[in-house]
Amino acid sequence: MEQTYFRKGFGLKDAIQGALTDDYHSAVVDELRARGYQLTVDDLTVRLAQEFGFCYGVDRAVEYAYETRTKFPGRRIFLVGEIIHNPHVNQKLAAMGIVIIARSAAGEFDFGAVGAADVVILPAFGVTKEAFDRLRAVGCVLVDTTCGSVLNVWKRVESYARDGFTSLIHGKYYHEETRATASQVAKHPGGTYLVVRNMAEARDVCDYIEGTGLSRDAFLDKYRRQAGPTFDPDLHLQRLGVANQTTMLARESLAIGEEVGLAMERRFGTDHRATHFRTFDTICSATQDRQDAVNALLREPLDVMLVVGGYNSSNTISLAALCAERVTTYHVSDAACLDTERGTIRHVPSGATDEIETAGWLSAPGPLRVGLTAGASTPNNKIGEAVARVLATRGIDPATVG
Repeated sequence: MEQTYFRKGFGLKDAIQGALTDDYHSAVVDELRARGYQLTVDDLTVRLAQEFGFCYGVDRAVEYAYETRTKFPGRRIFLVGEIIHNPHVNQKLAAMGIVIIARSAAGEFDFGAVGAADVVILPAFGVTKEAFDRLRAVGCVLVDTTCGSVLNVWKRVESYARDGFTSLIHGKYYHEETRATASQVAKHPGGTYLVVRNMAEARDVCDYIEGTGLSRDAFLDKYRRQAGPTFDPDLHLQRLGVANQTTMLARESLAIGEEVGLAMERRFGTDHRATHFRTFDTICSATQDRQDAVNALLREPLDVMLVVGGYNSSNTISLAALCAERVTTYHVSDAACLDTERGTIRHVPSGATDEIETAGWLSAPGPLRVGLTAGASTPNNKIGEAVARVLATRGIDPATVG
């Protein structure tokens, strides 16, 4: 019988390495590393954070997708949503003949076109338990690229449900990873969850626990989309386990856990907190490393910070938020946002959702120091292209650097 589930690769890395290098390598990034993550030309200095771009989980997912195309050259291959939140990577996969199944407006995937003879790639974020079960029922080959850090959160959430705790998840309820994580509670009868986006929403939870917040009906109305179908705040805020989407701002996740724990202690006492509350830091190490590297870079004098990565990339958004607290920051989806002739930049300000255009962003007289980082789903070639456009915006020919 044919094996229909794969998680550990096909041993074809040597066969795909050339394609990966062609698609994602950057000589500019190599040059920056060789120069101690700093490039100075005339009156311009570009400083690159020492941790940036593709993390191990993203590397693995992209490699596994390329291996899948090589392993099954004659089979139809589908991808559930985006492999990672980077449009260029997903476009590369589509150009290789991999069919991307988009989510509906309701957030669900239609697997009607998938047959038993097909191959389906599961993205780095994972998929919900319900989607996984549907695909297994089809009988197709599943290639699972779910990141190991995400799987660790799933195990934590599943243990909460098994032990009768509600999972309080710091994340974005609409994000693929958080949806997949929340669905793990369904593995145990009575399992439920509530997703909070930020500290303000966590304080609603704290106030309810302490009996000073919204009414039951008002709380349910506000958080209906973010809670499990059986969630009842009167029942399910008494035993809580905190987890988080792996790409959130680490310090906020830790602060949310502490605030909720203190609220339970104030309402029910220290002994109750010890037995009815659990919290663990489930931010992935790569996310933490990139945030730490940005904080280190921000201790240097910088005039501008450029953050490169998809506008729907949670870890990139977190990096931009950190930077915006300290220095003028521009979050761009890729180098095309930098118009070198007009000297303008298209970007999404921290905390906003719509792209705007800013003129003269690098027009101040020198010397000028530009910091740069990139989200964990941004390939090196896109980082290199952004550096080249920064140089060109200041009238420096990138071809002369090396």
